[in-house]
This record gives sequence, C-alpha cells and structure tokens, in this order.
Amino acid sequence: MSTPKRKPVFTKVDQLRPGTTGHNLVVKVVSCKVVVNRTRPDGSSVRIAECTVGDETGTITLTARNAQVDLMLADKTINVRNAKIDMYKGSMRLAVDKWGLIEASETTLDETVKVDYDLSAVEYELVPATED
Repeated sequence: MSTPKRKPVFTKVDQLRPGTTGHNLVVKVVSCKVVVNRTRPDGSSVRIAECTVGDETGTITLTARNAQVDLMLADKTINVRNAKIDMYKGSMRLAVDKWGLIEASETTLDETVKVDYDLSAVEYELVPATED
C-alpha cells in the first residue's frame, strides 16, 4: 500500500533561511544572466545562469542549470519545487537539483515583486556552536 501524495506547501521568499531544503515557491523572474556557457570534451554543454526571482515579499538569486535556463524569461512566473538554499560566499542562493523541479506556471503573479528586499544581498557569517 502506497502512502498518498501530500499537496505541496508553498512558501514566500521572505521565509527562506540558510541551510534549509524542500521549498516550494511561485515566483516571477526579474532578471537572468548566463555566467557559464561551455562545451565539455565529451560534447555535452554546461550552462549556468544566475537569475533574480521573487514575489511580493522579496527577491533571491536562483542558480539555474542547463535546461532550467530556458525557463528563466523576464516577467515570467515559474513554479519552483523541492528547492534548497545553498550558501555561496556567505549569501543565500536558491537551487534546484535533480530531486526538484522548475516549471512554467499556469498562473501569473500580478503582485509587484519587492525588489528592494534581496535575501541574496544579506551576508551570513558561520558561527560555531558552543556548549554551555
């Protein structure tokens, strides 16, 4: 007997925290810039883009890879499923690996994206835990 699938719980950008996983979001693409575009010796290509995505609560940088880059068109609404927060140079990046999914959304976000609250602009410092 299989367990029934749970409905995904969607969160807002301002609720994302460092080191967390399993995020489902509906976000709008603000901008996208390809940072790696090269061909491997075996003929396969590698494309990585840094895209600013967000909703009415804030924005975050999403690292899109290969086929995901094609979905990153400005002003398009996308669904991000099972995403995780990676830390890069002390700031948060939203990433979707092979266990997650980025897809074009059937709905459109009508709200204005809050671009003046960028979670990726906040620098976090790793503080070692101390025992009392």
